Amino acid sequence: MLLTELKQKQDFYRYYDEAPQAQIERILAIKARFGDRLLLVAHHYQKDEVFQFADATGDSLKLAQIAASNHTAEKIVFCGVHFMAETADILTSDDQTVILPDPMAGCSMADMANSYQLTTAWQALTAQYGSSIMPVTYVNSTAAIKAFVGEHGGVVVTSGNAPKIVAWALQQAKHVLFLPDQYLGRNTAMALGVPDSAIGLWNAQDGRLENPGDYRVILWNGYCSVHQQFSVAQIDQLRAQYPGIKIIVHAECKHEVVTAADAYGSTGDLIHYIQQAPKNTRIAVGTDNNLVGRLIKTYPEKRVMALNPYSCACILMNRIDLPHLAWTMDQLAAGKPANVITVAPQTAQWAKKALDRMLALS
Repeated sequence: MLLTELKQKQDFYRYYDEAPQAQIERILAIKARFGDRLLLVAHHYQKDEVFQFADATGDSLKLAQIAASNHTAEKIVFCGVHFMAETADILTSDDQTVILPDPMAGCSMADMANSYQLTTAWQALTAQYGSSIMPVTYVNSTAAIKAFVGEHGGVVVTSGNAPKIVAWALQQAKHVLFLPDQYLGRNTAMALGVPDSAIGLWNAQDGRLENPGDYRVILWNGYCSVHQQFSVAQIDQLRAQYPGIKIIVHAECKHEVVTAADAYGSTGDLIHYIQQAPKNTRIAVGTDNNLVGRLIKTYPEKRVMALNPYSCACILMNRIDLPHLAWTMDQLAAGKPANVITVAPQTAQWAKKALDRMLALS
């Protein structure tokens, strides 16, 4: 390790010994100094200690739209995970800098699909289906995966627009490869009327279909670790304990959980459901508990609770904390932006095609 890198790490670790209030005041002062030359965005799953500073918040779709439409901010501090910051870099202009407070804030689902695995899958599936297959990737994927999809005529989706985008893809192609989240893919396809018998599963580790066949939709075998912590048993228990309770879950949950719930969708959809619910409605929410805790505080007139109060929040999203944000802002103020996210030009070019198709359809 270079001495400069070692000193930088030592300087950063001291932030955990500093009083939080001092960091809060400094962040606010730096934001005021930069004005509209700085945009700080935060995903709904961020901790409150970070979320409080956001100029804009949202789910993946909203944050992508914000990044694409902002032309004034010179620096964009993205409080989310790596693939989100990559997406922001792809959609913003070359003179805008995207910064991720902790570059180790990744996504285990995005890591479940790499370029080698996708190339292997594509070769096998096009050998079987010819050119009548379209790749569709969830936004929770690397820039390299988005680039492959863009280069092969495909499109990106978010949990908020998946029904609309996948419906379009099924009109354009006889077969669709959906990656990397098998559960969002299955929930979306079945809601659009694709029968379970017409949905296959691609085993990325073994490089093969689990059960060879002629499928309308082929799902990658990835998943979100957070949303696997919700079950039908939890739903049944709460319905028995609280008659009339409403259960809402994220679209990344298993199909049987989505089927047992009253509603499902993106984080934006879940928030909207709670906003529109009558006062005193008891609602159990199955998603990241950072968001659930915030909803409980934001809507005290609704009896919001966690579907699984013992579930773990996304540990990678949680890497973005107050000390990381304070250090990042101090580096900006000193004219030394750190943890800049830059996607290679050719990768960005093709990934942007897939993202632009999504934004045009959204």
